[in-house]
Amino acid sequence: MEPTVFRSQWIRLVMLAAVVIALKSNHLVSASDPTENSEGNQPPKSVLFILVDDLGYMDIGANNPNTFYETPNIDKLAASGMRFTDGYAANPVCSPTRYSIMTGRYPSRVDATNFFSGRRSGKFNPAPLNDRMPLDEITIAEALKEHGYQTFFAGKWHLGPTEEYWPTQQGFDVNRGGHRGGGPYGGKKYFSPYENPTLSNGPEGEHLPDRLARETSEFIEEHRNEPFLAYLSFYSVHTPLMAPKDLVAKYQAKAKKLGLSDENAFAEEEQVFGDKPRRVRIQQNHAVYAAMVEAMDRAVGKVLNQITKLGLDDSTAVFFIGDNGGLSTSEGSPTSNLPFRGGKGWIYEGGIREAFLARCPGVTTPGSVSSEPVCSTDFYPTILEYCGLPLKPDQHLDGQSLVPLMSGEEKLSRENLFWHYPHYSNQGGFPAAALRNRDWKLIERFEEGRGHLYHLKDDTGERNYRSRDFPDRVMRMRENLHRWYREVDAKFLQPKDGQQPWRP
Repeated sequence: MEPTVFRSQWIRLVMLAAVVIALKSNHLVSASDPTENSEGNQPPKSVLFILVDDLGYMDIGANNPNTFYETPNIDKLAASGMRFTDGYAANPVCSPTRYSIMTGRYPSRVDATNFFSGRRSGKFNPAPLNDRMPLDEITIAEALKEHGYQTFFAGKWHLGPTEEYWPTQQGFDVNRGGHRGGGPYGGKKYFSPYENPTLSNGPEGEHLPDRLARETSEFIEEHRNEPFLAYLSFYSVHTPLMAPKDLVAKYQAKAKKLGLSDENAFAEEEQVFGDKPRRVRIQQNHAVYAAMVEAMDRAVGKVLNQITKLGLDDSTAVFFIGDNGGLSTSEGSPTSNLPFRGGKGWIYEGGIREAFLARCPGVTTPGSVSSEPVCSTDFYPTILEYCGLPLKPDQHLDGQSLVPLMSGEEKLSRENLFWHYPHYSNQGGFPAAALRNRDWKLIERFEEGRGHLYHLKDDTGERNYRSRDFPDRVMRMRENLHRWYREVDAKFLQPKDGQQPWRP
């Protein structure tokens, strides 16, 4: 072989070896450093999801500058991202909405249409109720775990009666406080000892919202160099009505200073069952509830401050929502949802319209606002798209990604949102379904099949029936609603005492 040829081949071999060594070196760096990605040394995209139990739309300052309550941390979150004025829960009570967030599906698809264990009868018997989230659902936690995410759950679960249905069986690596119950029952409830089967007791008198925030903050710090989902699901502000004494005293003094009392704080609402008139709170002045709201807001602030402290603001999306409307017609009726009608357990706007916030770095513009109707089913595809992960359209059938809205588009391609509540609620709400089509909303009541049409833009309080004025619109909307019933295999009221309920 000629010397020049030999020398040329030897040089090529040396260069090839150098390339192989470099590739192996890069692979080792990537494997040992999870913060490395195609854009350089940037942390991976992570998600903090905050769910507040029974929080009303009008309970935060970002939605209601005149609220009696004080929510500076939540308001700051709203100002740093996008606030959705027409954000909805998929159901007027908790478990179904929680199912919709976890799965991206309407709860009617699996008959999870009431809080799990809720089977109250009225004039008729309620529809059949499935009281557990099926294990074959691919939850948002499981979808993220497929791509190496660390997953954490803290707080209220209420998606299954036994341990096999709790968070660690549904995609979460860690569970701090989630079990079958819908409230912080046992012991001193909101204060340690908690007597919670999945949360150890803290020091005597430790406050539950603060404990859940601390657990969440510690998880985030531990996994700050990995992609994570931290799902903080407060038991607050669900009953029992109890809060730190100093905060209660603060709001008692505030109510006195403002001249607020229960003397003029209530009005009458329609009565569906029972003999006593149904009262609805129309004034925010409940000192204990206000203290619960502020304590929850402080806990939110603790976790948000942790994200900032760790330098994760630019890589962590934050989502915030309530699971149903504020409690205004029973169990102490601690809050007012005005100008919206009704509250928790009602299919009126007060029962389903939610505080709905999103801050997605690189996507949302600080202080932006969207009036497009959106729903709790939309979080699943939104989180996947934000994280740059493939969508699962066969799973999140009923959700749409909100990334286009957050990026500046005005509308989604979707025309309709649906609700289906074939139950008599503990709070007095009637069995019904609803469809929202842009500014129009149709409520179909299940006892006798009446349809009530409202124009929400002009009638936020749903007091003016427009059915007689727009019979063609009522007919079209009912056709769409009934088509949806068939699509999700919706169930309806059952006979009682020989009486047959209406059927679509």
